[in-house]
Amino acid sequence: MGIVSQEAILELQALMDSVDEALNKTFQNVNQGFRAETLVRFLKARDWNVAKAHKMLMDCLHWRVQNNIDEILAKPIVPTELYRAVRDSQLIGMSGYSREGLPVFAIGVGLSTLDKASVNYYVQSHIQINEYRDRVILPSASKKHGRPITTCIKVLDMSGLKLSALSQIKLMTIISTIDDLNYPEKTNTYYVVNTPYIFSACWKVVKPLLQERTRKKIQVLPGCGRDELLKIMDFESLPHFCRKEGSGSSRHSENGNCYSLDHPFHQQLYNYIKQQSLIAEPSRPIKQGSFHVDLPEPAAEGTEIAKTLESELQKIDKGNGLSKTISGIKIDDD
Repeated sequence: MGIVSQEAILELQALMDSVDEALNKTFQNVNQGFRAETLVRFLKARDWNVAKAHKMLMDCLHWRVQNNIDEILAKPIVPTELYRAVRDSQLIGMSGYSREGLPVFAIGVGLSTLDKASVNYYVQSHIQINEYRDRVILPSASKKHGRPITTCIKVLDMSGLKLSALSQIKLMTIISTIDDLNYPEKTNTYYVVNTPYIFSACWKVVKPLLQERTRKKIQVLPGCGRDELLKIMDFESLPHFCRKEGSGSSRHSENGNCYSLDHPFHQQLYNYIKQQSLIAEPSRPIKQGSFHVDLPEPAAEGTEIAKTLESELQKIDKGNGLSKTISGIKIDDD
């Protein structure tokens, strides 16, 4: 790291030393003892401009306080049947770790329908997975390996990606904006697999709109990506849809579906949230209802990508006469 970078870190550190108690408390939940690494993430997200990085971090901390994000891991989605419906329609899970110790998250972009619950439940679930990753998974990995591990790997499965129902893009943009603003630079690499024609067509028009640092993180792999992914992780850590050619995102894979509520990762996550709820309010039954979070306005880049994507999908739709559903393919800058 160069002299300029070190100076920027020290300058931002000095600014953060003066935050009030409430903001400092939530900042501790953000950094988990890795203060310098956290400052670097926000500096990277704002091209090492200290003033802009400071504003971004302060906005993030205010968002956390105003929306009680520190308490979100004590707010389970109940009843269990509702949470299972969320899991079955918002396909994400953790399949294992890379050989360097980075958590591997699998995301079923093509088969996520996001139509079994309200927007608030999907946003709540997404933030809970982010917070569990940052407060439980990454600190545990750091302790195990004796060094800071503050990022993850994401494998995006495009199996089943189809045309339109563009309302899905709006929700995906909301979620990615939350990540862009409050969880920046948390993904080391995006691996995109099982790509149909529609992805390739949209990728050509979306790729130029992404920031360079984001483009560099994205690798579109041939087929299910198994051979390339085995270079960085063991077979046991491969997402189920990468374990054999043509496997796709089957929800009933014999190799274990990391999207399912029955998978060990989701069982551990859900049990952790329920336990935290009992600790926070031991004498009260768990309340039903979503955990409301203020939804951000998409940034200019996100809005432009969404509009470009919508336009391209309409062109494809007109070109082949299909009218199906796309679950959203925007890749965020987190």
